[in-house]
Amino acid sequence: MPDKPCVHIAAVTTVRHAKRRECEECVKIGAQWVHLRTCQECGTTRCCDDSPNRHASKHARASGHPVIASAEPGERWLYCYPDNAFAEY
Repeated sequence: MPDKPCVHIAAVTTVRHAKRRECEECVKIGAQWVHLRTCQECGTTRCCDDSPNRHASKHARASGHPVIASAEPGERWLYCYPDNAFAEY
């Protein structure tokens, strides 16, 4: 991991947290999820890549929103999809 976070992570000045503890897309289709991630651009919360539908990474690719935060209790980290960069906060 580089000494400095990527420019996308560095641009996050206030971490957005999940408004609800559910994947918005999985709820619509009646699916299950494993862990939740919150988009730091628009604030939506979606399921992780260990979940069957991988809605968080699909959202990042479709929207161009690069950074997510873990929405899991006790986890305080950010991840940037395009740069494959990780940072704790």
